[in-house]
Amino acid sequence: MLMNNATSDRILYQLKTKGPQTAGPMAAKFGVTAMAVRQHLYRLKHRGLVDYVDERRPVGRPARVWRLTSTSASRFPDSHAELTLEVIGAVRSAFGESGLERLLRERTRRQRDSYARRMNKAGAGLLHRARALAEIRREQGYMAECVQQRDGSILLMENHCPICAAASSCQGLCREELSLFRSLLGGQARIERIDHILAGARRCAYMITRKQ
Repeated sequence: MLMNNATSDRILYQLKTKGPQTAGPMAAKFGVTAMAVRQHLYRLKHRGLVDYVDERRPVGRPARVWRLTSTSASRFPDSHAELTLEVIGAVRSAFGESGLERLLRERTRRQRDSYARRMNKAGAGLLHRARALAEIRREQGYMAECVQQRDGSILLMENHCPICAAASSCQGLCREELSLFRSLLGGQARIERIDHILAGARRCAYMITRKQ
């Protein structure tokens, strides 16, 4: 089967949202042969978008596990990165760190009001509200997913950060994000960030557990 640009994008998206993996699972998902996927992966590697490591397995040959490179970040949107960085710098210069903190808190307040209106329509249940939150974040470019675990806890994953450049310059954005989630769900649950893109993880992830 001929692999086209659409399939290339699907491969990159699969690695972005599901993490490093071998060619086999991707081939099964796309309905093509593993060889076809490997050929495409090598072309993506030549462009610097993916790389691999050979992982030793207890039996048989090492498995070639593919993952995205830092260069691939350009294929995923970073919302108005340059403008946002300029605004952050201007606020710091004009009003200092305290002024920037006030700006972030006001942004969070507005997000809370907007999110809450939609989440309240989803119902009172924690899972319904968490899924509604994931839907909002997905619409905003975070490639968010929400999965209930076997123990009843809920995993909220953001596979992409569309404001990563801004968050790197102003880490208060990440602190406010956690504060926002806790204010929206914290009455029913404890929320902890367990993966963080700025700490080197491939995604941001939050564990949501019901309060006893």
